[in-house]
Amino acid sequence: MKYTKYIILVAIGLMFHSCDDEFLNPLPDSAIVVDSFFATDADVLSGIIGIYDALQGVNENTETNITRANRGLQFEYMLSEMRSDNTRTATLEGTKADFHRYRVDANNIQSEDMYQSMYEVIFRANNVLEFINIADEDNQVSYTAEARFLRAFAYFKLVRLFGDVPLVTSLVGPAENELLFTRASTSEVYTQIVADLEVAISGLDNSFKSRASKAAAQGLLAKVYLTQPSPNYSEAQSLCEAIVTGGEFSLEESFNDVFYDELNDEILFAVQYESGNTLESQSFSSEFTATFRQGREDGHNMVNDNLIAVFQSIGGNRTETSFWNTGQWNEVAKFFPEGTDITVTPPTYGPSPRDAGNDVIVLRYADVLLMHAESIMAGGASTNDSGAIDSYMAVRVRAGFDALADRPSTLTREALLDERRVELAFENQRFYDLNRFGIADAILGAHAAEMGYSDYSARQLLLPIPAREINLSGGLLTQNPGY
Repeated sequence: MKYTKYIILVAIGLMFHSCDDEFLNPLPDSAIVVDSFFATDADVLSGIIGIYDALQGVNENTETNITRANRGLQFEYMLSEMRSDNTRTATLEGTKADFHRYRVDANNIQSEDMYQSMYEVIFRANNVLEFINIADEDNQVSYTAEARFLRAFAYFKLVRLFGDVPLVTSLVGPAENELLFTRASTSEVYTQIVADLEVAISGLDNSFKSRASKAAAQGLLAKVYLTQPSPNYSEAQSLCEAIVTGGEFSLEESFNDVFYDELNDEILFAVQYESGNTLESQSFSSEFTATFRQGREDGHNMVNDNLIAVFQSIGGNRTETSFWNTGQWNEVAKFFPEGTDITVTPPTYGPSPRDAGNDVIVLRYADVLLMHAESIMAGGASTNDSGAIDSYMAVRVRAGFDALADRPSTLTREALLDERRVELAFENQRFYDLNRFGIADAILGAHAAEMGYSDYSARQLLLPIPAREINLSGGLLTQNPGY
């Protein structure tokens, strides 16, 4: 199901950045507006769908002025894939090209957009939670769980990208701006994320794949436990095993179907888009083209040679679905717009490449299996645990490897990380993986040296707090070191 954008009074109250310079103020103009909107259970449900709308974001082709529309998750590939060793832009023009060269500064509009988009998700969730008692009593538990899942999701993005961030879990009045601009420690943010996801797990079932579910909350919490400053490997393992033994998810037989048969058996959670619908589509698929121009500023997310070398070694049957060589560039193939045909010369990208409908896959079963192996490894260099190797090999066998001949007696951390790299390539996982495994500086420092990116330094593992937000705070909001 594709969720239509709701033009609601609550959303108007949340779109503060387009009307004035108070993006972090989550209150509408008056409490009366909120009370008059949240009058029925249906109103509360509309508010919840509005949170997903903030994740979905606005197609850049529909609204080109970035100061009037947040992109939700549509820019995340720049902040993750292009800051890893996976991809880069085809040109050096504009702020989008700053990510792969490690030149992002506090005025970068795409980084600022991600920051603002995630806070829009958070404040919409807080708004719903403030008036949850208006919902029918039978729905209050599930609505609360759904809103808290989405708030946790947004904070998990923020804390990994920006570090210490303001932690706001309720509506805040104009006189309480200090709460909006005081950065909470990373550990405090993770404590809140864990608490929200625990509520989500207890209050959700697996009815949805394009909305929050129990399994999505379990999988996300497993990743949180693996990522937080003091990893909780045993709890992460238990959560992954709960998903596996639940029997509701499985690997697709065809790797290609994972991406082109949407909401399939492998998907735990995806943010949906609709092809050809300017209000419900995404534009990043068209920006992943270069040789045969389709997007407004295409040539983004071009595949690096060092990733191609890993695919040649262990990609198996995933390679063809993951990228293709145009003769000039290696383009991402996982998110071709509907109707694409690369077998003809020149290739065609369908009738509406700028209004693409490819979903953003947030969490899928293969990721859970590989996290299961990671949790058993528990930060060590290797494991010979059969359960960990079973999970690792399940993903490998789907890629065309032999269950017996290619099964290792010992699974190393390097092999697991390489497997995650090719299996989840271009799904916005690599940068976070490198940080979680504790090797981001070593890998990206070597990558930057190889590519001649002289501006790289370890400080850039965190993005700068947007200068605009610091200015709005009157200097209360502090900056990350080195920016």
